[in-house]
Amino acid sequence: MSAHQSSAHQQAAQLKDITQLLQSIDLFEGISRQDLSLLAQRVTRQRYHAGEIIVHYGEVGSVLYIVVSGEVNIYLPGEDSRRVSLKDISRGEYFGELALFDNQPRSASALATTDVEVLELTQATLLYYVERHPHVAIALLHTLSTRLRATDMLLSMRASKNVALEYDSNLTWSDRIADKVAELNGSWMFIVFLLGTTLGWMVLNSARLLQNPFDPYPYVFFNLLLAVLVSLQGPLIVMSQNRQALKDRTHAKVDYEINLKNEVNIETLLRELGEFRMETHQRLSRLEAQNASKPDRSER
Repeated sequence: MSAHQSSAHQQAAQLKDITQLLQSIDLFEGISRQDLSLLAQRVTRQRYHAGEIIVHYGEVGSVLYIVVSGEVNIYLPGEDSRRVSLKDISRGEYFGELALFDNQPRSASALATTDVEVLELTQATLLYYVERHPHVAIALLHTLSTRLRATDMLLSMRASKNVALEYDSNLTWSDRIADKVAELNGSWMFIVFLLGTTLGWMVLNSARLLQNPFDPYPYVFFNLLLAVLVSLQGPLIVMSQNRQALKDRTHAKVDYEINLKNEVNIETLLRELGEFRMETHQRLSRLEAQNASKPDRSER
């Protein structure tokens, strides 16, 4: 195989890999593989080292970044090198999509936490592509509107909510039975009931009380009932434990969203207080300068 053929084969493999990556991204959901293959020919690869800032907060940009390998942290910069981490993204995820549709400043910064390789899709490339494939614009707008609705829901939700109450209200009757069984099994009531039933069964099937006991020693039928009871208890307890684990994850997710929202609000307040302090200082400086320039009436 010649060098030219080897290079062409390598380029075809890279184009196929990029097309598959674009196909897995929800932003391009609904776009055909053929159209994505054409788009893949116009994106560019870029590499960033660990610790390098890819996107700066407040800068005007017009590029969408798609992570091919590595990890990127999206954050809001704060004072004294503190930052509010918003999200960690990896292969198949993207950031900076709003820059494709407006020329507004970036709403967050992006930091390469490891060596990162990204695909860069510029606004000019997307517009060129959409002009020749107008149906693609509908799919992009649908995806963006879905993400904006999710963001609006996050920002408009209450600062806190009773997760346990909302979660329990959506349980089915089978879920409630499993929880009741798990709750009963972990109580002294069940232990006392089981001991009482065992003693009562032994007394009832003793030869002294009945001439022909229906389950004499060694109580085979009673052992069968206990085995059936244990076999039913196991899955029900596991079901309840899985539901409790899901509830704990929901609690953790809500706590994260609340903390994130509070951190963003605090960061905004600190920034506004800093601007207010600077503006107040400037006004006081102007007033002092004006008072200093006025002649002193006592000297006249």
